[in-house]
Amino acid sequence: MKFQLFCLALCLAFCACNAQIKTSDDPVEIISLFNGENLNMWRGDSRIWSVEDGCIVGRTTDENKIEKNTFLIYENPFSDFELTFKYKIIGGNSGVQYRSKVIYEDMFVVGGYQADMEAGIQHSGILYEEKGRGILAKRGEVVIVDKEGHKSVDQFANSESIQKNIKSEQWNTYRIVAHGYHLQHFINGHKTIDVIDNSPLSLNLNNWSSTK
Repeated sequence: MKFQLFCLALCLAFCACNAQIKTSDDPVEIISLFNGENLNMWRGDSRIWSVEDGCIVGRTTDENKIEKNTFLIYENPFSDFELTFKYKIIGGNSGVQYRSKVIYEDMFVVGGYQADMEAGIQHSGILYEEKGRGILAKRGEVVIVDKEGHKSVDQFANSESIQKNIKSEQWNTYRIVAHGYHLQHFINGHKTIDVIDNSPLSLNLNNWSSTK
């Protein structure tokens, strides 16, 4: 899993990050990705990322700007998982990277799937592919990408109804489910996207052994 910060004037906080990890042969294991005290097991730009009041905080200001997307990267890899965390975002746009790989280590740049979140009213909950194909699923969409890369789309909810369940500048609960290439996002218990990605492009970009 990777946290991404890519907007100026942004204050973003995460707390209570827990992942359920499961392989085909092993029982579910619940682990905490954040100890509530420091960024042990994480790496990123120390000017941006810190721990405040038991939460991971990413912050940019007019005096502390970033020129490119930068990420806080968890050290251990995962295969299938369910990740649950609480977030609050004030201004701008951010997201969580998963099934991703590091592209530029010294700048903490990665590429792969992103569970998007924003202070606006359109994109929280979408599936975006950083350094790849862009938006793979908008809110309320069931998307199947075949082996040739062709995409079929059905609608299970409209974006406005999903947005009504997201609290502006308050704490929200995000859940990401990744079983093989079946990907689902939920915010405050409401599903936002449902994707099966069989495209060779996903296999080329997302090396599971380097997923964070």
